[in-house]
Amino acid sequence: MLSIINQIEFRHLSYFKVLAEELHFRKAAEKLFISPSALSQQISQLEDILKTELFERTNKKVSLTDAGSLLYTEVTQLFNKLNSTVNNLELLKKGSSGQIGIGFVASAVQSILPGLLKRFNRECPGIKFQLEELTNKEQLAALQQDEIDMGFMRSNQVTENMMIRSVLRETFSLVLPANHAMTARRFRNIGQLKDESFILFPNDQSQLYYQQILHLCADYGFVPKISHKAIHAPAIFKLVENEMGLSILPTSLASGNVPGVRFIELKNIPQQTELYAVWKKENSNPALKFLLQLMEERKK
Repeated sequence: MLSIINQIEFRHLSYFKVLAEELHFRKAAEKLFISPSALSQQISQLEDILKTELFERTNKKVSLTDAGSLLYTEVTQLFNKLNSTVNNLELLKKGSSGQIGIGFVASAVQSILPGLLKRFNRECPGIKFQLEELTNKEQLAALQQDEIDMGFMRSNQVTENMMIRSVLRETFSLVLPANHAMTARRFRNIGQLKDESFILFPNDQSQLYYQQILHLCADYGFVPKISHKAIHAPAIFKLVENEMGLSILPTSLASGNVPGVRFIELKNIPQQTELYAVWKKENSNPALKFLLQLMEERKK
């Protein structure tokens, strides 16, 4: 195994990655500023070293083999980790002490995240943040590829190489058009709205949330009629405003004045939603350790 690793050079992996993304020798060669024949030679060398075919080549197309797909996943993680290390070294030279990539769902910005990051920035001013709003599914993929260091999501379905911690538990709130006949004073339970249409997050994007809503409705004897699905809260608010259906969202998203809609908090029910912090077990970014320490102190 060691002899194989010693034979693989950085250029082999770099050329392989570009070709795996382009799946076209001429286009990949142009990106790499080499000739197609030189690229083909480098790929052949890599395949000889690994003793396996990475690409299927025909006159019409180039495609990855199963081995090639596996190698591409691993090489992508390797390059992301290398880029992160280089960035941290650059920040260190400038007098900073690193950076941390954070993915989040919108409700995290309306709840735990601003205060946590404000304190983190105060106590660790040299660490730079890279923030990106992503769905639960996108965060898990980004964590696997080492594109982010931590995700704040509403899913507890994670792989074995991940760590997960609940950081917030909160109620749900009903979202209605501003002119809807139901008021907070008249509202007793969700069963009063069993004949309405609902707008929910897609099941494949947030299975935990989706199942909680189904259970909530089932407790009052009905299955919700789902008229539309949307991932982002602003889109849901706009659909509700235009009377395309009602929705049920984490109460943190119901904070503030949202034009065209009203909120009714769903109290005294067993269903509540949780926000989870998720990170990779093998993540060695020292900035992540500082953030985890602050999160632990916040719980005390």
